[in-house]
Formats: sequence, structure tokens, C-alpha cells
Amino acid sequence: MPTGPKETESKMKKMLNAWEEIAPEKSFAGTTLDQFRTVVTRAQTARARIADLEDQMLQAINERENADQAFNTKAQQVVNGVLADPTEGPDSALYEGFGYTRKSVRKSGLTRKGGSSKGSATPPTKP
Repeated sequence: MPTGPKETESKMKKMLNAWEEIAPEKSFAGTTLDQFRTVVTRAQTARARIADLEDQMLQAINERENADQAFNTKAQQVVNGVLADPTEGPDSALYEGFGYTRKSVRKSGLTRKGGSSKGSATPPTKP
């Protein structure tokens, strides 16, 4: 028994082709070749629709990526404009509203290693 869509599609084609070639005028399980062909056609139509929707999805994803790239370029230009604006700048509410950290609240980045024992310049000795 087929387990996936590709295997099912292959079996459909194989069965339809064999029936058309070997016994086109016979019916099986109360089903004629034309009735069986109708069932196969419905399944193939659904597959074609899925393929079309997948193509549309890929196209939409490409459009989104292009639009996002255009947005990122323009957004960087706008942020640079805010930074360069004499009334706004890197410490403005607008800059913070864009999701950036104001210059006045930014940490210096300086860190100091803390010692475990104050005043002791020599490491502890092994017993």
C-alpha cells in the first residue's frame, strides 16, 4: 500500500495506464475505467492545485524578502537621519522609540574582575 503522496501518485498512473492498455472495457468492483479515471483526475487536480499554491507561496516569500531588504535599507537611513538631526540625536525619545538605547543610559562596557578574597594578592596554596 502506498505510504506517501508521491507513491500514491505513482500508483494512480500505473493502475490507470495498465487498465487502459490491458482491459479498458472491463469493470472491477462495480467501477468502469471512466469512473476510475474520474477519481484519479480529482486527485491529480488536487495535486496540481497544491503545486500552484506552493509556487505562489515561494513567490510571496521572495516578495517579502525583497520588501524586508528595502525596509532595512530605508530604516537604517532614517535612524542615521535621527542621529544626525540636531534636535533629536542619539539621546532622543524618538531614537529610543525606534528600539535603540539612548546614549545617556548606555553602559560603558567596562567590567572588572572581582576577587574572592579582598587584600590577598597571592593565590591560596595547596595542602
